[in-house]
Amino acid sequence: MSADTSTRAVVRYLGGESGHRSFFGGTHSRARVILLVVFIIAGMILTPLIGWVGLAVAVAGVGVTLVVTARTYRGSILDRRRKRSRWVARLRSGTTRFTPYDVARWDQLTQAEVDTAHTRGPAGREARAALAQEIVAMRAHPDGADGMGWLRYGRGQAGIAWHSPIGEQPYLSVTFAVTGQLRGIESTAVMSRAAEGWGAFLSSRAVPSSLARDVQVTTRVLPSDSAMQEFWVLGSLDPEAPADAVRSYEDVLRLTGENAMVQRHYITVNWPLTPAFQDAASKYGVGRDGWRGLMDAEIASTARGLAEAKMGRVETLTARQAAAVILHQQNPSRPIDYVADADPASLGVASRDEISAHVVDGIDPIHGARVEWWHRTAAIHAESLATAPRTQLWLLDLLIGKDIQFIRTISFHMHLIPAGEAKNAARQDLVRDTAEALSKREAGQIDTDDTEVHMSAARRRRQDLVAGSQHHGAAWIGYVTISVRDRDQLARASRQLEETCSTGLGIERLDWLDSYQSAASGTTWPIGRGLRATRLALSARIYDRMAGHGEQEAIS
Repeated sequence: MSADTSTRAVVRYLGGESGHRSFFGGTHSRARVILLVVFIIAGMILTPLIGWVGLAVAVAGVGVTLVVTARTYRGSILDRRRKRSRWVARLRSGTTRFTPYDVARWDQLTQAEVDTAHTRGPAGREARAALAQEIVAMRAHPDGADGMGWLRYGRGQAGIAWHSPIGEQPYLSVTFAVTGQLRGIESTAVMSRAAEGWGAFLSSRAVPSSLARDVQVTTRVLPSDSAMQEFWVLGSLDPEAPADAVRSYEDVLRLTGENAMVQRHYITVNWPLTPAFQDAASKYGVGRDGWRGLMDAEIASTARGLAEAKMGRVETLTARQAAAVILHQQNPSRPIDYVADADPASLGVASRDEISAHVVDGIDPIHGARVEWWHRTAAIHAESLATAPRTQLWLLDLLIGKDIQFIRTISFHMHLIPAGEAKNAARQDLVRDTAEALSKREAGQIDTDDTEVHMSAARRRRQDLVAGSQHHGAAWIGYVTISVRDRDQLARASRQLEETCSTGLGIERLDWLDSYQSAASGTTWPIGRGLRATRLALSARIYDRMAGHGEQEAIS
């Protein structure tokens, strides 16, 4: 007789895991593994040639590598050095500023560059340097949405974004606005069904035949807006209502909206432009028309899946609606639903970067005043999350915490991995962790908790992926962007966010993405940016090649 789990909260173990084990055991950074391999091979080659000097060089190199790549609560020495070098390079190149592309201004700058080309002396050099900085700052897209265009951006149609970021695989993305699964206080049974529904949605997109591969869940936490209530009052107010009654209602709106925060939820799904996608699209038409036809079918299927997952009201955003959300995230003074002047081809707001902040200079479209917003983004890595049982409400303190009364965006990216590949990775991790623990025991060493934690996490993943469970794997990363009015508020908000994450969520360390905060802001925009491409195992790549692209004459 099986126990009834409908009245129990769904519990899953998260944290303490960051991917496959390295050859040296444990989960080390890619830089550490590469440097260790280089120095070990160098020692093997140099020692027979030059004797103990070569061995000493290799040993010293290994020691230095272990020191500079050791993880601390402020990151490793190598990471800090890399951030500083990146920031210096950006200052030198002038990419710390962004100005939206304007044809007239661009023509002026290029003409001025020609006019000053033959100017001699210090004045000419300074003028050319200033012009070069302005030209570099003027770009078509902000850093967070570099290489982004649109496959379809018509009015009243689902917006299909086309992304070609440098060094990454091109993909299409569509964003859905949802109202969420839970309303107020719900029973444990309702929460369990909601978790199972969301898991079923992700599992259906993780099978090898699915064209979708990445899912981004974004929650925007912002002050409440009473504009809709005020609009309703304008049309429903009795002209003969007493002035005291009108003022009383205004007081009610003011008091209920004071220090109140509301949430807006978005789900973005990515479709990589793989040969399988293009082969499937050929059945719907020629060229880009086939892409649009296939995406219409995929969008309808995704919307049905979200509705079946109990995500509330599901609405597919148009290109202008998606652009309005992105513009609002850069300039929160702009209402999130304000699409009157939203242009899908112009997603950026003038901004500048500081090493720890993305500073946006915008305009309040309601009052016409100039405003300045300071943003800062941090990443939540799996290895920074304490391994512990968690329910689907584990982020509640971050979403509605009373100690963080500032605008923020929380976004989690998931790369869906078919069960076969995920099971193989879990099996390899378990074998290596078990071998490491056994070798330490045989050597008489006291094992640390890390190996046991990693081993238990791999064992639980393997149990979840047992045949017939219909579970699949996922690689994930989270991002949080905070938005305030000035530098001092940003410093206080950063501190409050770190305290909330460490005490309430079990996040041991936030990785502030300093030195490239403007690009980091894009990780919390609903465009599917921020997830590092996972390299398929050799067996998975061979299996995909063996599967081929299907017969040209086949129906599907």
